[in-house]
Amino acid sequence: MSKEIKTIGVLTSGGDAPGMNAAIRAVVRTALARGLKVKGILKGYNGLINDEVIDMDKKSVSDIIHKGGTILYTARCLEFITEEGQAKALETCKKHGIDGVVVIGGDGSFRGARDLVKIGVNAIGIPGTIDLDIACTEYTIGFDTAVNTAMEAIDKIRDTSTSHERCSIIEVMGRNAGYIALWCGIANGAEDILLPERYDNDEQTLINHIIEGRKRGKKHHLIINAEGIGHSTGMARRIEAATGIETRATILGYMQRGGAPTCKDRMFASVMGSYAVDLLCAGKSNRVVAYKEGKFVDYDVNEALEMKKDINEYEFNVSSLLSK
Repeated sequence: MSKEIKTIGVLTSGGDAPGMNAAIRAVVRTALARGLKVKGILKGYNGLINDEVIDMDKKSVSDIIHKGGTILYTARCLEFITEEGQAKALETCKKHGIDGVVVIGGDGSFRGARDLVKIGVNAIGIPGTIDLDIACTEYTIGFDTAVNTAMEAIDKIRDTSTSHERCSIIEVMGRNAGYIALWCGIANGAEDILLPERYDNDEQTLINHIIEGRKRGKKHHLIINAEGIGHSTGMARRIEAATGIETRATILGYMQRGGAPTCKDRMFASVMGSYAVDLLCAGKSNRVVAYKEGKFVDYDVNEALEMKKDINEYEFNVSSLLSK
């Protein structure tokens, strides 16, 4: 059982995701309601190392639930992997009386949370990443907003692609996971979806599909390409050379991380933020908040990091069936 918590810190780490502010707000207000003090740690683990810590109250998180990004800022921090970096972080925690830290981020952020626990600071992780690639949870904060942003952009590109009778390759984010690509591919009615988990680099099959579609009278061809495959511009040049069909590549990029979070992201972030504080108050540590089978649950960080996740085979088969 961990020691009694009196002061908690909250930080956002790694790539930002819409809904992080809603999670911060929930952590702060739940902690204050439990009689705890709250410290905001700026710029992720860099803030712990460099003592960038601020006091937080209810006013600190007023009018932020609808905003994208993170008011605490975020960064990746290689120094925290080192013993020297962790020693500096521990000194910062001692200076500010921080007994526990809520870490909002992805799997790399959870490894940092595990390191905090090793040096004597209680830590709870909240899955905040647009990539949906955390295996222990069916949902990660930011995915719904990101996939809707991408879907709306692809709809617009499809309009102009049809007008010019083009082939369009649209590259979406997701790091090494294909969830954004799969969802957009189905939702946008793409002819081809290229996922890191399934793509065999058989470009000739892709080219044949485009040619067959044109013979059937199709006026456009939409390809959703996942970031984990990439090289969309080069692929577009090769397809155009092989088919004679004007082909354009569009990389949506960081626009998918921005914007006001959807209702789903705000709600999930709020519940997960409160859940994380409740875990700390219950004496729990080294846990990751998750959503599984309709319930909010938690897993040991080590167990969570060892889990593997793959694309749902039925969903992938549906995407292939509907694209024909």
